[in-house]
Amino acid sequence: MGALIAVAVCAVVSGARGFTAIGEWARDAGSAALERLGLERGGVDESTLRRLFARLDADRLDAVLGVWALARTARVAGRRVIAIDGKTVRGARGDGSTAPHLVAALAHGSGTVLGQIAVSEKSNEIPAARHLLHLLDLDGVVVTMDALHTQHDTASLVTGAGGDYVLTVKANQKSLYAQLKALPWASIPAVTRTDRGHGRRTTRTVKVVDEPAWVEFSGARQVAQLRRTVTRKGRRTVEIVYLITSADARTAPPAVLATWVQSHWEIENRLHWVRDVTFDEDRSQVRTGNAPRVMAGLRNTAITLLRLHGHDNIAAALRHHARDTDRPINLLLTA
Repeated sequence: MGALIAVAVCAVVSGARGFTAIGEWARDAGSAALERLGLERGGVDESTLRRLFARLDADRLDAVLGVWALARTARVAGRRVIAIDGKTVRGARGDGSTAPHLVAALAHGSGTVLGQIAVSEKSNEIPAARHLLHLLDLDGVVVTMDALHTQHDTASLVTGAGGDYVLTVKANQKSLYAQLKALPWASIPAVTRTDRGHGRRTTRTVKVVDEPAWVEFSGARQVAQLRRTVTRKGRRTVEIVYLITSADARTAPPAVLATWVQSHWEIENRLHWVRDVTFDEDRSQVRTGNAPRVMAGLRNTAITLLRLHGHDNIAAALRHHARDTDRPINLLLTA
């Protein structure tokens, strides 16, 4: 089993997107290369992989791969920080079945994927995220989540496990948003940072105060106002959101808090976007049983391997590893 998964990971690192491509990679690699990955009984064909991945325990596979990746996480501003977010695998929608929605955990900085949970639809993402958090070691960890997960039970889960949270409040929570908006932000000093890149200029202004008494989230220590001003081709857009965090002012001063929030979007830019665009996941025809989720897990692992090896451009990295069979094998065996 381990050897077959290793073969599949190496094929995906070389750009394979489905069973046929993985089988072709294994055939072209030859027996000597497959033996290096522990496959001692010769080749492997598409049908074997299709049956295996449809029946494989995807929960266990994600847990094993997550434990492996956790040991390779980086720290952001002195803390290990994890982003939680979901993505629907649209191409896996079949006749009479819905596309699986996968909630993933990504380590800020390193871009390593620490695990994922499958749910039938986006409306179930909140309990799925809590289940995923239960599977992670949160002691000393900071968890960043978007406005969907700004829930009292989620905050209690994180602090109860020894971690800290950074939760976003937007207008979908009208009462809480209005209360935070009414705080005297004009009299609070700001920390401002401007970044340039991708044809735009982004200015982030953060103001932080101790939590008001009426904030009822478990362990809340600070609230913040984050103002993003983006200028692109002469056009300016402004977004204001509010944050609630259990991290205190000593461990999370305004600049650090802003870094954590900015890094949260790595899960969208460095994982979901790559799976959508580089691996063309939303048009994948893998639909049987657990196979869509297993394939997503293999893509996660391939991205993790390449990030750990210093590759920022995943498309270029796939082409690089496709040119030499030994390259993906060496990458996997030395990670």
